[in-house]
Amino acid sequence: MSGAFACGVERSLTGQPWRWRRSGGDDLQRDLVDQLLLARGIEEADLARHRAPTIREFLPDPSVFADMDKAAARLADAVQRGETIAIFGDYDVDGATSAALLILLLRRLGLEPMVYIPDRLMEGYGPSGAALVELKGRGANLVITVDCGAQAFEALDEAAAAGLDVIVCDHHQCATRLPTALAVINPNRLDESETGAAHGHVAAVGMAFLLGVAVIRELRQRGQFAGDRTEPRIIDLLDIVALGTVADVARLKTLNRAFVTQGLKVMADGRNIGLVALAEAARLVKAPTARDLGFALGPRINAGGRVGKSDLGVRLLTSTDLEEARIIAAELDRLNEERRAIEMIVTEQAGEAAEAQAEHPLIMVSGKGWHPGVIGIVASRLKERFGRPAIVIAEDEDGTGKGSGRSISGVDLGAAVLAAKDSGLIVAGGGHAMAAGLTVSPGGIDSLRQFLNERMATDVASARGNRSLLLDALLAPGGVAGNLCDSLDAAGPYGAGWPAPRVAAGPARLMRAGVVGNGHVRAIAVGDDGKSFKLIAFRAAETELGQALLSSPSDKRWWLAGSIKRDEWNGGNAAEMHLEDAAPA
Repeated sequence: MSGAFACGVERSLTGQPWRWRRSGGDDLQRDLVDQLLLARGIEEADLARHRAPTIREFLPDPSVFADMDKAAARLADAVQRGETIAIFGDYDVDGATSAALLILLLRRLGLEPMVYIPDRLMEGYGPSGAALVELKGRGANLVITVDCGAQAFEALDEAAAAGLDVIVCDHHQCATRLPTALAVINPNRLDESETGAAHGHVAAVGMAFLLGVAVIRELRQRGQFAGDRTEPRIIDLLDIVALGTVADVARLKTLNRAFVTQGLKVMADGRNIGLVALAEAARLVKAPTARDLGFALGPRINAGGRVGKSDLGVRLLTSTDLEEARIIAAELDRLNEERRAIEMIVTEQAGEAAEAQAEHPLIMVSGKGWHPGVIGIVASRLKERFGRPAIVIAEDEDGTGKGSGRSISGVDLGAAVLAAKDSGLIVAGGGHAMAAGLTVSPGGIDSLRQFLNERMATDVASARGNRSLLLDALLAPGGVAGNLCDSLDAAGPYGAGWPAPRVAAGPARLMRAGVVGNGHVRAIAVGDDGKSFKLIAFRAAETELGQALLSSPSDKRWWLAGSIKRDEWNGGNAAEMHLEDAAPA
């Protein structure tokens, strides 16, 4: 099967060749779950544990990470002495969940930590020296920065000068020099061990969980839980680990996949009343899925930091009162609607500006008055539309630009931004392979755009040149059914780095094709044996794909490709295809 075109399709209606996701072996007759796992890079001998990923199977010894033992010992000292600890977080979901996890854990260890979440507009990303010194003045002996701090050189120098101990718990890319801190826990340290570096895809909340595991182990070894003192069950906090992992678009491989699989089980039990209230506000009627974390719960937590109060997410996730949680969740739901309206305007303006760069390696657009709270989302929209990395910059009145970028698979945006920083083209910046943020001085956008386009051109060309529609399985039209969804779900959860299954079905003729809703194309596909399934191509009516479907003669046969979803409207065992592409059979 290696190198073969799936279904013989060399060029589809969207201009892509179709290929099997896994080359080098003919797996189409195997158990479907095994097919899916093998296609996502799992070795044959490792299939069993990946079928049902558990924390026990995938959690590394926290001691493999540089500075972890040092941090755990200092935090254990603080717990036993009853010191005042402050958690300094970030305003996005990963930052909120990281902070909430440590707050909840420390409460169970007998402490009530302070929390500091900077305001996105007034303070920007990461710790400032003034904020850390303020926490020292309020009585903090120890500060833990979560989802930030890896590049906070000046701020941590000020904290050290003030006599404040700081533990950095982050996952963003590091420079050669590390900031001044008691400990820097980060799998993306350049001096990290091979085992630790293998976990560079873990979100900050995952690293906070590992720090919690290390602290509990340290306290256990000191006899802290002897007698009638209960050892906290950190496993009960996996619900917020799952939320932060998915919402930060961390790759769902190995440990992350275990975090999300087990975290969804904890979430289904409704142990965190903040998450219960948020699910109510998001009008979820079933236990949340991984998709719900990314598209329903995550955006609402994010809305607080983007267009509202930056600490709302942490307050919700650590609330102990259901009515209070419902009030906060309702406010986050309202802010999310406000965010969507702002995002729509900026997306339209940014899209128009991006048209002139449609063939550049990088899309970089800027505008005055754009809300900095939505530029990351807009960058993601542009990345999807143009199929290349995108950076969106909101310019202040003085011309200073705050930018957020999103990348495509195979192009390390975080490394490019750090290179720009080293070259003096930006004031501040950092991130990871798929996302980055930056600050650029007035008048510096054109030079930055030129630098990044030149640096990223080869990688982008390579990534785009390798594009093809990857398929996991071939179905007869009668195979599109609800029981297929059960088999597909068994290889989940799906997300970044662990793509949802895409199948081809056919050959089939199209019946009753028409436009519904906001430009969606709906039709019924009928196989040669008379068996049929429903399909819908979202927002496709004006595209070449949609026009071909709408004008297809009744005797024309097609190969159809997309994802299979349960038909929730009809219930029973029905399913439908969410169509992505098609080609003549």
